[in-house]
Amino acid sequence: MTKRRMDHYLEQLIDGERFEFYRVVADYADEQIAPQLLGWERSGELVSDDVIAQLGQMGIFGLPVPEEFGGQGGGLTEVVLSGLALGYQSHSIAITPGAAVSLGVNPLLLAGSEEQKNAHLPDLASGKRMFAFGLSEPGRGSDAANPEVVATRQGDRWVLRGEKCWSTNARWASHVIVHALTDPKGRNGHRSTCFIVPKDREGVHYQEMAGKTVWKMSSTGSVTLDGVETSSDEILGELNEGFKVMVGTLNGGRLFIAGLALASIAFALDRVCGYVQEREQFGGPIARFQRVQDVVLEMDIALERNLTWLIQQVRRYDASTMEREQAVKVKIDCSRVASHLLIEAMEICGGIAALDEFGLSRHHNDLFVTRVGEGSNRALMTQAVAVLLPDIRGQLH
Repeated sequence: MTKRRMDHYLEQLIDGERFEFYRVVADYADEQIAPQLLGWERSGELVSDDVIAQLGQMGIFGLPVPEEFGGQGGGLTEVVLSGLALGYQSHSIAITPGAAVSLGVNPLLLAGSEEQKNAHLPDLASGKRMFAFGLSEPGRGSDAANPEVVATRQGDRWVLRGEKCWSTNARWASHVIVHALTDPKGRNGHRSTCFIVPKDREGVHYQEMAGKTVWKMSSTGSVTLDGVETSSDEILGELNEGFKVMVGTLNGGRLFIAGLALASIAFALDRVCGYVQEREQFGGPIARFQRVQDVVLEMDIALERNLTWLIQQVRRYDASTMEREQAVKVKIDCSRVASHLLIEAMEICGGIAALDEFGLSRHHNDLFVTRVGEGSNRALMTQAVAVLLPDIRGQLH
């Protein structure tokens, strides 16, 4: 069992059963993933089918799914704990079930009909099926309320045209939840609709996005919709209320992303604490220098503070008492603090931190995604500050 400083704080923040679950997943990551991770990355592999199957057998894909549909009957708390456990070693491994749940399962739980839940949740819970989240587009990112993908009504059918990109798990997805414009003249936030579209349907074309330097083992794909026909039965939620589905989904996803950022701090803290006590310069270990100690302590303070905040908000999310802007603020702060401290950690370790086998450069690269994933921090700040400046909310940009 790898000793993680993060465990010391988590054990005080969650109950014994949840902590035991976290440790089971963490042990799996330390014992089964960590020894093979470097080889997988150097050979350019995506997360293997074997790993996906193992995570499915552990029940990770079904954590928030009700037991009646074959899931574990948990909530976002368990999902975030799995992200902390897996993300400590690899964001790519963590985000594979993480996105499958937060961006695939959760929209169905939030807005799906009973027929849709019965048709999809059992296979989603087992990991036999994944949904990809079709939100981002080549010309649309933060302006998510106005998708360029258009759904045109033709009789009792809808025809989808356009492209989605940056879709996590696109390679393995059986379906794509497509956010499309259905009422161009509707008021903002009430002009789009979500559709559950099978990836093998005629007119759906998937391509893995090449050249990605972050989350290297995670599948990130582009999905083109060329006159794809869908039915009203495939609408997720209400007609012209797709933005509501998206917003509800992203709140949980942002908390998961914040957890990945903290997993990176936790890894860096443990790695640096070990290294600075072993690395000798000027007649002794570099841990004796005040500036090295400052960085170590800053990481520990940030980990304890933000982990406490994150778990508090995850509990509130599960209890349906979390204010919307809280997920935004947690995600912004965790990602920024982690990014800053990772660079500080690399500096005190010196050149060895640039080697992939040391592990810090992996987390340094992957942390960029936590700053732009589930909404760019720059854009999300406007959403958070609107609560503080209600009198000019409509003028904020």
